[in-house]
Amino acid sequence: MELNLKNPIVFFDLETTGTNVVKDRIVEISFLKIQPNGKQEVKTKRLNPEMPIPAESSAIHGITDEDVKDAPTFKQIAKSLADQIEGCDLAGFNSSRFDIPLLVEEFLRVGIDIDFTKRKLIDVQIIFHKKEQRTLEAAYKFYCNKTLEDAHSAEADTLATYEVLKAQLDRYDDLPNDMGELAKEFSFFNDNVDLAGRIIRNENGIEIFNFGKHKGKPVAEVLKSEPSFYAWMMDADFSLNTKQVLTKIKLREAGK
Repeated sequence: MELNLKNPIVFFDLETTGTNVVKDRIVEISFLKIQPNGKQEVKTKRLNPEMPIPAESSAIHGITDEDVKDAPTFKQIAKSLADQIEGCDLAGFNSSRFDIPLLVEEFLRVGIDIDFTKRKLIDVQIIFHKKEQRTLEAAYKFYCNKTLEDAHSAEADTLATYEVLKAQLDRYDDLPNDMGELAKEFSFFNDNVDLAGRIIRNENGIEIFNFGKHKGKPVAEVLKSEPSFYAWMMDADFSLNTKQVLTKIKLREAGK
């Protein structure tokens, strides 16, 4: 089934120095941009992460320090990348919990603030987990009856993710071919306020903390009763996006 698109959609995958959204960096990004008329464009770019690539990460994606020593940094390609995904919805495999938060972190780190809350974010892995609960390789075999060659290559994973979503739409009659509905109902386990899911909305739409001693408590109430908690979070090892969201809530509440 072809995708029912109102906006262009970018399927993307990152290869990185590790899995820490705050500390790790992108070493390769690949994206497949699909226009509502069906036109497709694939681009892959390796990046110098400006830090050593751990051997255990190289063992997964095959990219070494030597491979990227002359590659551009994220800062050098950030403006061009932001322009290329402007106005696009985004899709990936495990993207809502890793790729999108890390990409936002990279953008914020170089002073580019993209409001991803205005985009529809599709996570094919969460759709898969809600339906079948397996890995990308298994999803590709299950839905497409194909073996995924070059797994953990950003481009191969990106193209496979696109094929899996189309096959999911063919298989499940109750899965809507609408990017807004997929983003809202099938691509997040919680109603996240920040991309890392440290702050979520409860069933009443109230922003609550989703970790630590204040888990389940309204953010506004905690900021009022324990102002030092805000300062602690701003100094602690949380993502820039989480701190940005927390600051917006604090400023909003202060203006009431």
